Amino acid sequence: MGVAEKLRGGLLLSTPAEGAGGRTGTWRVYRPVINYSKCTKCGLCWLYCPENVIEWLEDKSVRINYDYCKGCGICADVCPVKAIDMIKEGGWCE
Repeated sequence: MGVAEKLRGGLLLSTPAEGAGGRTGTWRVYRPVINYSKCTKCGLCWLYCPENVIEWLEDKSVRINYDYCKGCGICADVCPVKAIDMIKEGGWCE
């Protein structure tokens, strides 16, 4: 479907894609890291991410597309159980 993805219920949602500047995650200073043992799978991080780089998977867990994440921290701010930490880039290995 290109840069749009059909969700359950027929909603259309844009998805991250490489823009004219290429992958944008390379210049972030902080990256969000999810603590899955604390995550309640509420989906607020997915809902509020301004770049739509958080995927909400079938089991309702989430995954972050670091190629396009800009490290704004909104996901960490809206998480009601503080399951997302903002880690300085280069201070954590995948």
